[in-house]
Amino acid sequence: MADRRAQLVSRVRGTLADALGAARTRLFAAQTELAAGRERLTRVRRAAAEVPGRVGAERDRRLAEIDERHAARIAELARRAADAARWEAPGAAAEEWSRWRATPAERSEPPGALRIGTLGIAGAEPVPALVPLLDAGHVELSGADRDGCDAVVGALLLRALGRTDPGTVRLMGYDPEHLGGGLAGFAPLGTAGLLTFVGPGGLGRLLDDLVEQIRRINETVLAGEHSSLRELAAATGRRPEPWRVAVLLGGDELSRHERGQLDRVVRTGAACGVHLVVRGVALPDDPTVTRVVAEPEGARVGASPGLPVRLDPPPPAPLVTETCRDVAARVNAGPAPTPFTDLLPPPERMWREDSATGLTAPIGEGPQGRPVLLTLGDYPPHALIGGPSGTGKTNLIFTWIGALAARYSPAELEFYLLDFKEGVSFARFAQGRRDPSWLPHMRLVGINVNTDREFGLALLRFLAEELRRRADAAKKHEVTKLAELRAVDPTGRWPRIVAVVDEFQMLLAGRDVVAREAADLLEDLARRGRSQGIHLVLASQDVRGIEALWGRPALVAQFTLRIALPKALRILAERNDAAQSLPRWHAVVNAESGLPEGNQVARIPSASDWETWSGLQHRLWRMRPQDAAPARLFDGDAIPRLVDAPDFRALSSGDGTTRGPVALLGEIIDVQARSAALRLPRAPGRNLAVLGTRVDEACAVLDAAARSLARQHRPGTARFSIACLDPDADPIARALYEELAEDAAWYDEETVAELMTETADGLASAGDPHYLLLFAVDAAAGALAARAGGRTGLERLRGILHDGPERRTHVLAWWRGVARMRADLGGPAARTDQIGAWVALDTHGGELGSSLYPGTGGPDWYPRPWRGLFFDRAVHRTGQVIIPYGPSR
Repeated sequence: MADRRAQLVSRVRGTLADALGAARTRLFAAQTELAAGRERLTRVRRAAAEVPGRVGAERDRRLAEIDERHAARIAELARRAADAARWEAPGAAAEEWSRWRATPAERSEPPGALRIGTLGIAGAEPVPALVPLLDAGHVELSGADRDGCDAVVGALLLRALGRTDPGTVRLMGYDPEHLGGGLAGFAPLGTAGLLTFVGPGGLGRLLDDLVEQIRRINETVLAGEHSSLRELAAATGRRPEPWRVAVLLGGDELSRHERGQLDRVVRTGAACGVHLVVRGVALPDDPTVTRVVAEPEGARVGASPGLPVRLDPPPPAPLVTETCRDVAARVNAGPAPTPFTDLLPPPERMWREDSATGLTAPIGEGPQGRPVLLTLGDYPPHALIGGPSGTGKTNLIFTWIGALAARYSPAELEFYLLDFKEGVSFARFAQGRRDPSWLPHMRLVGINVNTDREFGLALLRFLAEELRRRADAAKKHEVTKLAELRAVDPTGRWPRIVAVVDEFQMLLAGRDVVAREAADLLEDLARRGRSQGIHLVLASQDVRGIEALWGRPALVAQFTLRIALPKALRILAERNDAAQSLPRWHAVVNAESGLPEGNQVARIPSASDWETWSGLQHRLWRMRPQDAAPARLFDGDAIPRLVDAPDFRALSSGDGTTRGPVALLGEIIDVQARSAALRLPRAPGRNLAVLGTRVDEACAVLDAAARSLARQHRPGTARFSIACLDPDADPIARALYEELAEDAAWYDEETVAELMTETADGLASAGDPHYLLLFAVDAAAGALAARAGGRTGLERLRGILHDGPERRTHVLAWWRGVARMRADLGGPAARTDQIGAWVALDTHGGELGSSLYPGTGGPDWYPRPWRGLFFDRAVHRTGQVIIPYGPSR
């Protein structure tokens, strides 16, 4: 029992000991955990105490980062806004006054908005504050800052003037309070009609006029095709109307009528280029109205509350005045011409028009921006152009020719151009040394022909012959008009012909044979040419002195198309003075014989300068047909060369074996550049006399004759005896002698008698052709007066002249006067039949007399430098004016 109790006690004690140990262990663990918890609490409390500081620092960092990004964004947006403003308002529209200058926009480019100040953005570059005006809307100014409003008005007007071409902005001022003083700086514009003032009580009339302008533009300019002038300019590249800006500076309360008109201008004006800039006048609410409120503390733009704006100072007064004076001066000098390229079709449409029924092309643009067309056909058939020197007559001809040439191919149209005034501007139509191109349509270009009226007559004769040829063809095909002929003969070549004669009064001046025949030919061509597609364009500075037209109303009446340049006289009808007020680069086009109801005003482009014209000519030249030949160029100041003459190049050995050789003497003044030819068959009188004292010209005639004859004979088959009896002629005669080489023999004053004797004695047995080239033969009269063998040298010369041609011996001699020639031939009463042809140089027609020329009194010939009158008894009825060929080397 005791053992069990002891065991129990021992067990209990062990259990208690275990429990105590466990309790102590748990207590220790709890105490350890409590200490750790207290340490964590301390750390948490410490960390919690640090959180507000870290959060504040992070917050401050993030706020600073946001502020930085925001500032950068604002700066970027401001930069973009400034760039956009500079793009929208370049140059004069937004430049600061210290650097400001006028910079007009391109013709099709909208003028854009205009600067009045800068937007106040802290920390960013200034952004121009822009206000839309031209082609965009209206501006209403209000507020207590009167000076600020005036600065905005001055800035808007000056920037508008600087951003547009001179004359395209017109200002109308209404300033009843200061009677125009608010716009005093713009007063110089009034001298050019660009600024008008309306006095007190005139506001109603001003608004009525603006409404009428809007109505007219909508009806006649926009005409339903475009919604605004801005759209029309973008589509066509032309702006036919100016901008009209009405500046209304205060005034009394508007009447009901004035308020109604003002509302109409606000609603419809911007599309028609009519704008309002008002101060002290309330404009109705409309999307086109921009409101600017100027207060002492700052200005605001736009609907309430508006953008804050720092207004620019007013433009400097000297800048305003100088700019307005420059604009007025340019406008008074006349508007700049429109681009010539505006008249041309696109490249793919060139040479696509058909000229069967007529020729139509624009000559310029009218007041509404539409092209003004010129037509040549059955009606009107011919044109008359008039204008004083310097008004653009040559430029107008260039413009018309270019517009036609771009539309019609050379198969449809040919030009013949003649310029009687001095100058070479028309030479560019032909092939030249500077530019190898030529206008493919051009068949003839005559320049510097003021002293060669015969060339104009030759052109008229050529056209008359062409008219006869076409009329014969029309008669053969039983038709009457060119369009009908082309329809029944499609394989024939029947282009329309336009003959332009500038300063044509030179051709008709005086009462001589040339003027009378030219007037007759002109009248016939004008009357009958229309049906066969031959059209005349005559240009002149004035027609008052054209004596040849007196008594020929039928001729003038055929020229129903009249084109009058500024200050032109007597081109239009008597009571039609429309040309007297024309500005530069303009013309009155009238297809009703000059009657006032037919007037159209055209703005003529600049086409005559080298760069403008050469671009078109080179394009057309590259399009030319493969067989196209350059135009014939006749320059009255140029001396032709024998080696360049087509007739000379066509000569070859053996040409003279059938009908006799041909001596070429010079170039005939005609259309085809033919040579004056003297045929030398075996027939009486086939000799040549050159008459006059001009050494170079006389030698040139004989030199060309000898060289052309030598070209037709093989070496050794002809003889050339050259006798030079004038020392001044020796260089040319020697050069000819050296050129003919073995076929030539040289004689001088000492041996010329031997030449006569040998030639006269050898006539009976003459074989090969023999040509005696006698330079200044009259100088050998003394040497030839001596007798030898019973006869003098002069007697032998007369025998050679009489009998030689039938034996293939021909004399080509130069006498320095008609009287000297008659003396050598036997005296004043001597017959001159043995001289079958002659060339008169500085010898008047009256000196030639009836023995050398048919009729009485001699030919109508007045000498002029490097010209001669050629007459061949066997061929001519009248003499031919020729140009001796210049040196061949």
